[in-house]
Amino acid sequence: MDDYYSLLGIGKNASPQEIKKAFRERAKRLHPDIAGKAAEGQMRRILAAYEALSRTDRRFEYDRAFTRFSRTFDYPAFLRERRADPASQAKLIFYLLLHPDNERFAPLKIWEENGGLAFSLEKYLEREDWMDCAFLLAEELDRQGRPYEAFSLLVNITREERRRPYFKHFMEDVEGFLRELTLFRLKYAVDSEQYAYCLESFLALGFPQKEEKRILRALAEALFRLGEADRSEAVRREIAKREARQDPERKHRKKLKVP
Repeated sequence: MDDYYSLLGIGKNASPQEIKKAFRERAKRLHPDIAGKAAEGQMRRILAAYEALSRTDRRFEYDRAFTRFSRTFDYPAFLRERRADPASQAKLIFYLLLHPDNERFAPLKIWEENGGLAFSLEKYLEREDWMDCAFLLAEELDRQGRPYEAFSLLVNITREERRRPYFKHFMEDVEGFLRELTLFRLKYAVDSEQYAYCLESFLALGFPQKEEKRILRALAEALFRLGEADRSEAVRREIAKREARQDPERKHRKKLKVP
């Protein structure tokens, strides 16, 4: 049973005006023109929440049913008991990441028990839930000082986003997070060989040339530290080649400027 108050991001004592405002804000973000068809399921859920809470009689019935349901059924405990079922554990990890106030179970511990990066969440969660779960996991891993695992999860969901968009406008935040990890935290958390591999994985995702040049410079340095002078030099030549291609474009733009 969905917690309609959590879906709308409001408290149990929210006024009718607060309920309406919360619904409108979420409905705007989930509009098909912005979020696409991928958000249709979530839109139906917040619509059901609004319909249940916007009328006094329905809200009373919902509150009574939810209280009874909550007392008789402990969803996270139910999932935790099913340790041998990876699908239940994947759902539990996602549930706990969405409800950080639930302190009985630690999502990272359960994720690790099931193999960490080797645990294929995408096998057991719907595509959109898997992508959301992976992003939340990456945030938690980064907070715990584990940037390599966070990086690996973000690379996977970025590849999937390139294949078929889901995050859409939110993808800017995902990519910004990935860039920050790659350029500022990974370098000090892994050895040069692993860092070079991560940089190459980043480049394979396809980013604007300006962004790629920063990564290429970092890659050249990492390869040089590894003693791979030839590969490092090849990367530096690639950087020079890109800069040479850009120079004529800059000059052309300057000529077009009106003094």
